[in-house]
Amino acid sequence: MDSTTLRTLQAPLKDRYRDAPDSAVITLKARGSLDDTGIACKVETGRALAVAGLHPATGGSGAELCSGDMLLEALVACAGVTLKAVATALEIELRAGTVSAEGDLDFRGTLGVDKGAPVGFRAIRLGFSLDTDAPQDKLDQLLKLTERYCVVFQTLNHKPELSVSAARG
Repeated sequence: MDSTTLRTLQAPLKDRYRDAPDSAVITLKARGSLDDTGIACKVETGRALAVAGLHPATGGSGAELCSGDMLLEALVACAGVTLKAVATALEIELRAGTVSAEGDLDFRGTLGVDKGAPVGFRAIRLGFSLDTDAPQDKLDQLLKLTERYCVVFQTLNHKPELSVSAARG
């Protein structure tokens, strides 16, 4: 896809969102199911069923997906798509590239071994390796805009309002 095609696709959406800001707000949903057969959550992805379970560092077998890995994978997916869209809009030719994310977890927090240890990632590093001839100033702009417009990155960077509920079903 080239920048003209991308702009043509996005122009009516941008116009609608400017004219009717409420139309830009949508609710994305995820759903999972639990049963009595194991410590796992079956997540409906829309394309397949992803079964998440305990990481081996918390007693899991490693046969199921780790939700921490899934979070990093979501970051890689979002950052990769965002970078490609921004590169297209800026007309930066990318012949190829890789996106990677890694995060540091202290499982003492998750297992309740040390109340002072954090639960969750204490650091996440996102990186790109790009095959391009673009000058450094263009790559700097690409990275800055990718960071700005990547939904998952910004969600992690600026904690959203969170709530939890439970009901008998």
